[in-house]
Amino acid sequence: MSDKTNNDKPQDADADKRQREKVEQLLARAPALGSGSVTLAGGRRLDYGVRAAFVPVAQGGIDAQRGELQAAIFTIAYSVAPQEGKQRPVCFAFNGGPGSSSVWLHFGALGPKRVPINDDGTMPRAPYTLVDNPLTWLEHFDLVFIDPPHTGYSLAVNDAARKTLLSVDGDVDALAEAMRHWLASNGRFGAPLYLAGESYGTTRGAALADKMLDLGLVFDGVILVSCAMDLQTLVFAPRNDLPYALFLPAFANVAQFHGRLKGSLSESPEAARAAAEAFVAEDYLGALHLGARLDGRARTRIEKRIAELTGLAPALVQEKNLRISEQTFFFEALRDEGRIVGRLEARVTGPMAASRTRDWEFDPGIEAIAAPYTTAALANYAALGIPTETRYEVLSREVNRGWKWTRGSGEGMHEANGFTCTSVDLGRALRRNPHLRVLAASGRYDLGTPYSASDWSLAQLDVPAEVMKRVTHRYYDAGHMFYTRPADLKQLKDDLAAWLEAGSR
Repeated sequence: MSDKTNNDKPQDADADKRQREKVEQLLARAPALGSGSVTLAGGRRLDYGVRAAFVPVAQGGIDAQRGELQAAIFTIAYSVAPQEGKQRPVCFAFNGGPGSSSVWLHFGALGPKRVPINDDGTMPRAPYTLVDNPLTWLEHFDLVFIDPPHTGYSLAVNDAARKTLLSVDGDVDALAEAMRHWLASNGRFGAPLYLAGESYGTTRGAALADKMLDLGLVFDGVILVSCAMDLQTLVFAPRNDLPYALFLPAFANVAQFHGRLKGSLSESPEAARAAAEAFVAEDYLGALHLGARLDGRARTRIEKRIAELTGLAPALVQEKNLRISEQTFFFEALRDEGRIVGRLEARVTGPMAASRTRDWEFDPGIEAIAAPYTTAALANYAALGIPTETRYEVLSREVNRGWKWTRGSGEGMHEANGFTCTSVDLGRALRRNPHLRVLAASGRYDLGTPYSASDWSLAQLDVPAEVMKRVTHRYYDAGHMFYTRPADLKQLKDDLAAWLEAGSR
């Protein structure tokens, strides 16, 4: 045992040395520069510059490691020449995972170019190309896309740094430092600041709204796409009944779309959602709370209504003890058709294995967009002259598996047993910063972060009524990346413009 340990130490040291050299080489690279133009939906031409560069992240705190290099973070920024005497606002953007690069928001909705996907959410045929995006958010902000550590080209300096950065709090600290450094190196202190995060990007985004205040930097607005601030609303776990209630309206909406509902519930998605929302508020939450104390007649009534709202067999609802998880719905909703329902885009389905297994092998919703986005992003970066000898991690499973979900020390009973939650941070930021406004956006066919769970999460923000008026929630008729649907892409841009206009009054 001692020989193995002794032999491992030099190897670990060598690995750390090679990793540090890679990070230092990335930071030493000159920025890749480019330019372009896009004609906006209103007909105006917008000329822009592109700057892809690595920024360093250093250790914070007050100990001996303060200032030590931790990582090289890849950023790609789009900027427009400002009007004389005015600073253009800056919007930082990232996706989630954890383990995802920023390609989805970058090439799906915000950037000056986008990847076209079929309206119904299904995969288009190759070749996959980028087209101009007349609905780019560049009309309103300069855009800075950030790839968190070990996504995209971003890299930690050694294994110890990697373990620190792949955590809720370490990630927030790193991105705060990356944004601070970008503002400093680009002379943008004083510009109005915005943040846009998607999925786990809303988890980190909510925390960053508060963290940046600690650095003396304030956001005018935070845009939360497909909210995941409260993991308790999304994780089906023993003794956590909340997701069963919060997913049910989304299940009803999806079941109606696939023609699995009957009677008045089948007439429209609005009818299905309204009925499910009412049932949850008036009956279902109470039934879940009662558990085994729910008597026979009442239990039968609840079973019947869940079956009606989900299109599932009453016997299955009974077997699952009134609790339909997302996995159950994915595999059972269309089992008689031999299809599984997509998680991130529930309008899309995929064929089951011939054996009709219930093993979750792939998500039809993400498969439809993964290859088009990856191919188009890599081609774009190569055209910019970004060296491609290093693999670009679009979505790292290793990062996701290695994530530390506890906050703080993780040693107390509350910390060790709790679900990750950053809505507390957002609520505090809203109270600390009287100018902060929030725009949340949810897809009704998203079964990863359902709209109905986001409704609850936003309603639970610990802020008084006058502060809650600064929080807006909008809905769209596609999945997690609802902006892949052109009608929703336009609606999102319209909602953003109206939100910005309201905030300027």
